[in-house]
Amino acid sequence: MTPRPLIVRLRNWVGDVILGVPALQLLQSHGYQPLLVGKGWAPALLSGEGWPVHQRPEGLRACVAQLRTLRRDALALDTGFDRRDNALVLPTSFSSALHMRLAGLKAVGYAQEARGLLLRRAEPITYGGHALTSYWGLACRFLRIEQAPPPQIALKTTAADQASADALLARHGIRPGFVVIVPFAGGQFEKQDKTWPAFADFSSDLLRWCHDTGRDVVACPGPGEDEIIPRDHAGVRALQGVKLGVYGGLLRRAALVVSNDTGPAHLAAAVGTPVLSVLGPTKPEQWAPWGPQVRVLRHWPRWPTVAEAMLEVHAALAGQQADNLAGQQTDQQASAA
Repeated sequence: MTPRPLIVRLRNWVGDVILGVPALQLLQSHGYQPLLVGKGWAPALLSGEGWPVHQRPEGLRACVAQLRTLRRDALALDTGFDRRDNALVLPTSFSSALHMRLAGLKAVGYAQEARGLLLRRAEPITYGGHALTSYWGLACRFLRIEQAPPPQIALKTTAADQASADALLARHGIRPGFVVIVPFAGGQFEKQDKTWPAFADFSSDLLRWCHDTGRDVVACPGPGEDEIIPRDHAGVRALQGVKLGVYGGLLRRAALVVSNDTGPAHLAAAVGTPVLSVLGPTKPEQWAPWGPQVRVLRHWPRWPTVAEAMLEVHAALAGQQADNLAGQQTDQQASAA
Protein backbone atom coordinates (compact mmCIF):
# COMPACT_ATOMS: atom_id res chain seq x y z
CA MET A 1 0.00 0.00 0.00
CA THR A 2 1.38 3.42 -0.97
CA PRO A 3 1.73 5.72 2.07
CA ARG A 4 -0.78 8.56 2.13
CA PRO A 5 0.86 11.99 2.34
CA LEU A 6 -0.01 14.07 5.40
CA ILE A 7 1.20 17.65 5.83
CA VAL A 8 2.21 18.34 9.45
CA ARG A 9 3.13 21.70 10.93
CA LEU A 10 5.74 21.19 13.65
CA ARG A 11 6.16 23.16 16.86
CA ASN A 12 8.77 25.92 17.14
CA TRP A 13 11.12 24.63 19.88
CA VAL A 14 13.55 21.71 19.80
CA GLY A 15 12.04 20.04 22.87
CA ASP A 16 8.49 20.33 21.55
CA VAL A 17 9.45 18.83 18.19
CA ILE A 18 11.15 15.91 19.92
CA LEU A 19 8.11 15.31 22.13
CA GLY A 20 6.02 15.19 18.95
CA VAL A 21 8.11 12.41 17.37
CA PRO A 22 6.05 9.50 18.79
CA ALA A 23 2.90 11.05 17.28
CA LEU A 24 4.61 11.20 13.88
CA GLN A 25 5.84 7.62 14.25
CA LEU A 26 2.28 6.54 15.07
CA LEU A 27 0.90 8.24 11.96
CA GLN A 28 3.56 6.57 9.85
CA SER A 29 2.74 3.17 11.31
CA HIS A 30 -0.86 3.68 10.16
CA GLY A 31 0.09 4.25 6.54
CA TYR A 32 0.71 8.01 6.44
CA GLN A 33 3.80 9.70 5.04
CA PRO A 34 4.45 12.82 7.16
CA LEU A 35 5.45 15.86 5.11
CA LEU A 36 6.79 18.18 7.78
CA VAL A 37 7.01 21.96 7.93
CA GLY A 38 9.17 23.51 10.63
CA LYS A 39 12.12 25.62 11.69
CA GLY A 40 15.44 25.61 9.86
CA TRP A 41 17.06 23.24 12.39
CA ALA A 42 14.30 20.62 12.12
CA PRO A 43 15.72 18.72 9.09
CA ALA A 44 18.97 17.98 10.94
CA LEU A 45 17.15 17.05 14.14
CA LEU A 46 14.82 14.57 12.41
CA SER A 47 17.17 13.30 9.70
CA GLY A 48 17.36 9.82 11.22
CA GLU A 49 13.61 9.32 10.83
CA GLY A 50 13.70 9.84 7.06
CA TRP A 51 10.75 12.23 6.91
CA PRO A 52 10.81 15.10 4.41
CA VAL A 53 11.17 18.33 6.40
CA HIS A 54 10.55 21.69 4.72
CA GLN A 55 11.82 24.89 6.30
CA ARG A 56 8.97 27.25 7.02
CA PRO A 57 9.50 30.69 5.44
CA GLU A 58 8.74 34.04 7.01
CA GLY A 59 5.50 35.87 6.29
CA LEU A 60 1.90 34.88 5.61
CA ARG A 61 2.10 34.80 1.82
CA ALA A 62 5.27 32.73 1.73
CA CYS A 63 3.91 30.22 4.26
CA VAL A 64 0.66 29.79 2.34
CA ALA A 65 2.51 29.47 -0.97
CA GLN A 66 4.72 26.74 0.49
CA LEU A 67 1.71 24.80 1.78
CA ARG A 68 -0.03 25.11 -1.59
CA THR A 69 3.03 23.66 -3.29
CA LEU A 70 3.11 20.78 -0.82
CA ARG A 71 -0.60 20.24 -1.41
CA ARG A 72 -0.07 19.99 -5.19
CA ASP A 73 2.83 17.59 -4.70
CA ALA A 74 0.75 15.44 -2.34
CA LEU A 75 -2.17 15.40 -4.77
CA ALA A 76 0.15 14.09 -7.48
CA LEU A 77 1.01 11.16 -5.20
CA ASP A 78 -2.52 10.55 -3.88
CA THR A 79 -5.52 11.50 -6.03
CA GLY A 80 -7.74 11.29 -2.95
CA PHE A 81 -5.64 13.77 -0.96
CA ASP A 82 -8.15 16.63 -1.23
CA ARG A 83 -11.11 14.43 -0.26
CA ARG A 84 -9.89 13.55 3.24
CA ASP A 85 -8.33 15.05 6.35
CA ASN A 86 -4.90 15.86 4.96
CA ALA A 87 -3.04 18.04 7.48
CA LEU A 88 -2.21 18.09 11.18
CA VAL A 89 -1.43 21.26 13.15
CA LEU A 90 0.66 20.57 16.26
CA PRO A 91 0.98 24.25 17.34
CA THR A 92 -2.06 25.83 18.96
CA SER A 93 -1.56 29.28 17.42
CA PHE A 94 -4.19 31.01 15.29
CA SER A 95 -1.69 31.66 12.50
CA SER A 96 -0.74 28.00 12.07
CA ALA A 97 -4.39 27.09 11.42
CA LEU A 98 -4.92 30.14 9.19
CA HIS A 99 -2.04 29.15 6.93
CA MET A 100 -3.55 25.70 6.46
CA ARG A 101 -6.99 27.09 5.65
CA LEU A 102 -5.70 29.62 3.13
CA ALA A 103 -3.72 26.85 1.42
CA GLY A 104 -6.93 24.84 0.97
CA LEU A 105 -5.93 22.08 3.36
CA LYS A 106 -8.32 20.09 5.54
CA ALA A 107 -6.46 20.31 8.83
CA VAL A 108 -7.00 18.70 12.21
CA GLY A 109 -5.81 20.49 15.35
CA TYR A 110 -6.74 21.54 18.84
CA ALA A 111 -9.52 24.10 19.30
CA GLN A 112 -7.48 27.04 20.58
CA GLU A 113 -7.45 30.80 20.02
CA ALA A 114 -10.87 30.86 18.31
CA ARG A 115 -9.53 28.97 15.32
CA GLY A 116 -12.21 26.28 15.16
CA LEU A 117 -13.68 27.62 11.90
CA LEU A 118 -10.27 27.36 10.23
CA LEU A 119 -9.90 23.64 10.92
CA ARG A 120 -11.61 20.69 9.31
CA ARG A 121 -11.76 19.10 12.75
CA ALA A 122 -11.16 21.15 15.91
CA GLU A 123 -10.45 18.76 18.76
CA PRO A 124 -10.95 19.77 22.43
CA ILE A 125 -7.69 20.16 24.32
CA THR A 126 -7.02 18.79 27.81
CA TYR A 127 -4.82 20.96 30.03
CA GLY A 128 -2.28 19.88 32.62
CA GLY A 129 -0.97 16.68 31.05
CA HIS A 130 2.45 16.07 29.56
CA ALA A 131 3.16 17.76 26.22
CA LEU A 132 4.04 14.41 24.63
CA THR A 133 0.65 12.98 25.51
CA SER A 134 -0.99 16.08 24.04
CA TYR A 135 0.70 15.62 20.66
CA TRP A 136 0.16 11.87 20.84
CA GLY A 137 -3.50 12.38 21.70
CA LEU A 138 -4.01 14.64 18.69
CA ALA A 139 -2.53 11.98 16.40
CA CYS A 140 -4.82 9.37 17.97
CA ARG A 141 -7.84 11.60 17.37
CA PHE A 142 -6.75 12.14 13.78
CA LEU A 143 -6.65 8.35 13.37
CA ARG A 144 -9.78 7.87 15.49
CA ILE A 145 -8.06 5.35 17.74
CA GLU A 146 -7.17 5.03 21.42
CA GLN A 147 -3.65 3.91 22.24
CA ALA A 148 -1.18 4.53 25.07
CA PRO A 149 2.02 6.43 24.21
CA PRO A 150 5.34 4.54 24.17
CA PRO A 151 7.57 4.60 27.27
CA GLN A 152 10.49 5.96 25.25
CA ILE A 153 10.77 8.13 22.14
CA ALA A 154 13.56 6.15 20.41
CA LEU A 155 14.66 8.93 18.05
CA LYS A 156 16.89 7.56 15.28
CA THR A 157 20.29 8.93 14.26
CA THR A 158 21.66 8.58 10.73
CA ALA A 159 24.77 6.47 10.26
CA ALA A 160 26.59 9.53 8.91
CA ASP A 161 25.70 11.66 11.95
CA GLN A 162 26.74 8.90 14.35
CA ALA A 163 30.04 8.46 12.52
CA SER A 164 30.65 12.22 12.70
CA ALA A 165 29.88 12.24 16.42
CA ASP A 166 32.25 9.33 17.08
CA ALA A 167 34.98 11.00 15.01
CA LEU A 168 34.51 14.26 16.92
CA LEU A 169 34.86 12.51 20.27
CA ALA A 170 37.95 10.64 19.10
CA ARG A 171 39.54 13.79 17.67
CA HIS A 172 39.21 15.53 21.04
CA GLY A 173 40.37 12.50 23.01
CA ILE A 174 37.12 12.20 24.93
CA ARG A 175 36.94 8.84 26.65
CA PRO A 176 33.88 6.57 26.97
CA GLY A 177 31.83 7.23 30.09
CA PHE A 178 31.87 11.00 29.67
CA VAL A 179 29.25 13.31 31.19
CA VAL A 180 27.56 16.11 29.24
CA ILE A 181 26.34 19.27 30.94
CA VAL A 182 23.80 21.66 29.42
CA PRO A 183 23.96 24.83 31.55
CA PHE A 184 22.10 26.84 28.92
CA ALA A 185 18.37 27.54 28.87
CA GLY A 186 16.53 29.66 26.35
CA GLY A 187 13.38 31.53 27.27
CA GLN A 188 11.44 31.52 30.51
CA PHE A 189 8.71 29.46 32.13
CA GLU A 190 5.79 31.59 33.29
CA LYS A 191 8.10 34.66 33.23
CA GLN A 192 10.68 32.99 35.49
CA ASP A 193 14.26 32.06 34.63
CA LYS A 194 14.87 28.37 33.87
CA THR A 195 18.64 28.49 34.46
CA TRP A 196 19.84 26.75 37.64
CA PRO A 197 21.74 29.47 39.59
CA ALA A 198 24.16 26.94 41.11
CA PHE A 199 25.16 25.29 37.82
CA ALA A 200 28.67 26.82 37.85
CA ASP A 201 29.32 25.58 41.40
CA PHE A 202 27.92 22.18 40.44
CA SER A 203 30.28 22.01 37.46
CA SER A 204 33.26 22.57 39.75
CA ASP A 205 32.22 19.69 42.03
CA LEU A 206 31.39 17.48 39.05
CA LEU A 207 34.78 18.14 37.43
CA ARG A 208 36.64 17.20 40.60
CA TRP A 209 34.66 13.99 40.98
CA CYS A 210 34.94 13.07 37.31
CA HIS A 211 38.70 13.70 37.40
CA ASP A 212 39.00 11.26 40.30
CA THR A 213 36.90 8.65 38.48
CA GLY A 214 38.48 9.07 35.04
CA ARG A 215 35.57 10.75 33.28
CA ASP A 216 35.52 13.74 30.95
CA VAL A 217 32.93 16.50 31.24
CA VAL A 218 31.69 17.89 27.92
CA ALA A 219 29.43 20.72 26.75
CA CYS A 220 28.20 21.64 23.27
CA PRO A 221 27.33 25.35 23.28
CA GLY A 222 24.89 26.57 20.69
CA PRO A 223 24.73 29.89 18.87
CA GLY A 224 25.46 32.75 21.25
CA GLU A 225 26.59 30.41 24.06
CA ASP A 226 30.32 30.01 23.26
CA GLU A 227 31.52 32.32 26.05
CA ILE A 228 29.51 30.66 28.82
CA ILE A 229 31.68 27.56 29.23
CA PRO A 230 35.13 29.23 29.62
CA ARG A 231 33.60 31.98 31.76
CA ASP A 232 31.45 29.93 34.16
CA HIS A 233 32.53 26.29 33.70
CA ALA A 234 36.32 26.31 33.33
CA GLY A 235 37.70 22.82 32.75
CA VAL A 236 34.67 21.54 30.85
CA ARG A 237 35.53 20.34 27.33
CA ALA A 238 33.61 22.66 24.99
CA LEU A 239 32.77 21.27 21.52
CA GLN A 240 31.49 24.18 19.48
CA GLY A 241 29.39 24.26 16.33
CA VAL A 242 27.95 20.75 16.68
CA LYS A 243 24.94 20.29 14.41
CA LEU A 244 21.77 18.84 15.91
CA GLY A 245 21.95 15.49 14.14
CA VAL A 246 25.56 14.99 15.23
CA TYR A 247 24.66 16.24 18.72
CA GLY A 248 22.14 13.41 18.98
CA GLY A 249 24.85 10.91 18.09
CA LEU A 250 27.19 12.44 20.65
CA LEU A 251 24.57 12.35 23.40
CA ARG A 252 23.88 8.71 22.56
CA ARG A 253 27.47 7.92 23.61
CA ALA A 254 27.31 9.84 26.93
CA ALA A 255 27.01 8.09 30.27
CA LEU A 256 24.86 10.91 31.69
CA VAL A 257 23.49 14.30 30.69
CA VAL A 258 22.86 16.96 33.36
CA SER A 259 20.71 19.77 32.07
CA ASN A 260 18.46 22.72 32.67
CA ASP A 261 15.01 22.71 31.09
CA THR A 262 16.24 22.86 27.50
CA GLY A 263 16.06 21.08 24.15
CA PRO A 264 19.22 18.95 24.49
CA ALA A 265 17.78 17.30 27.62
CA HIS A 266 14.83 16.11 25.52
CA LEU A 267 17.22 15.04 22.76
CA ALA A 268 19.34 13.01 25.18
CA ALA A 269 16.30 11.25 26.60
CA ALA A 270 14.99 10.61 23.09
CA VAL A 271 18.16 8.74 22.08
CA GLY A 272 18.07 6.68 25.29
CA THR A 273 20.77 8.38 27.37
CA PRO A 274 20.30 8.78 31.16
CA VAL A 275 19.32 12.36 31.98
CA LEU A 276 19.34 14.36 35.20
CA SER A 277 16.91 17.22 34.58
CA VAL A 278 17.41 20.04 37.10
CA LEU A 279 14.22 22.07 37.15
CA GLY A 280 13.07 25.25 38.82
CA PRO A 281 9.70 26.76 37.86
CA THR A 282 9.14 24.31 35.00
CA LYS A 283 6.37 21.81 35.75
CA PRO A 284 7.80 18.30 35.25
CA GLU A 285 4.36 16.74 34.81
CA GLN A 286 4.08 18.80 31.62
CA TRP A 287 7.61 19.37 30.35
CA ALA A 288 10.09 16.88 31.84
CA PRO A 289 12.14 14.86 29.33
CA TRP A 290 10.35 11.64 28.42
CA GLY A 291 11.83 8.22 29.08
CA PRO A 292 12.58 5.55 31.69
CA GLN A 293 16.15 6.80 32.26
CA VAL A 294 15.15 10.34 33.21
CA ARG A 295 15.72 11.62 36.75
CA VAL A 296 14.02 14.90 37.68
CA LEU A 297 15.49 17.00 40.48
CA ARG A 298 13.07 19.71 41.58
CA HIS A 299 12.19 21.31 44.93
CA TRP A 300 10.37 24.41 43.75
CA PRO A 301 9.92 27.14 45.00
CA ARG A 302 13.59 26.66 45.87
CA TRP A 303 16.27 25.47 43.48
CA PRO A 304 18.12 22.19 44.18
CA THR A 305 21.47 22.39 45.94
CA VAL A 306 24.78 21.24 44.48
CA ALA A 307 24.93 18.44 47.06
CA GLU A 308 21.49 17.18 46.03
CA ALA A 309 22.51 17.16 42.38
CA MET A 310 25.77 15.32 43.08
CA LEU A 311 23.88 12.63 44.97
CA GLU A 312 21.72 12.11 41.87
CA VAL A 313 24.82 11.94 39.66
CA HIS A 314 26.39 9.31 41.91
CA ALA A 315 23.18 7.27 41.94
CA ALA A 316 22.74 7.43 38.17
CA LEU A 317 26.30 6.40 37.35
CA ALA A 318 26.45 3.79 40.12
CA GLY A 319 23.32 2.23 38.67
CA GLN A 320 24.99 2.04 35.26
CA GLN A 321 28.04 0.35 36.75
CA ALA A 322 25.82 -2.21 38.47
CA ASP A 323 23.94 -2.86 35.22
CA ASN A 324 27.21 -3.24 33.29
CA LEU A 325 28.58 -5.67 35.89
CA ALA A 326 25.38 -7.72 35.79
CA GLY A 327 25.55 -7.80 32.00
CA GLN A 328 29.16 -8.99 32.07
CA GLN A 329 28.30 -11.75 34.54
CA THR A 330 25.39 -12.87 32.35
CA ASP A 331 27.65 -12.96 29.30
CA GLN A 332 30.25 -14.99 31.19
CA GLN A 333 27.61 -17.46 32.38
CA ALA A 334 26.26 -17.81 28.84
CA SER A 335 29.76 -18.43 27.49
CA ALA A 336 30.45 -21.05 30.16
CA ALA A 337 27.20 -22.86 29.32
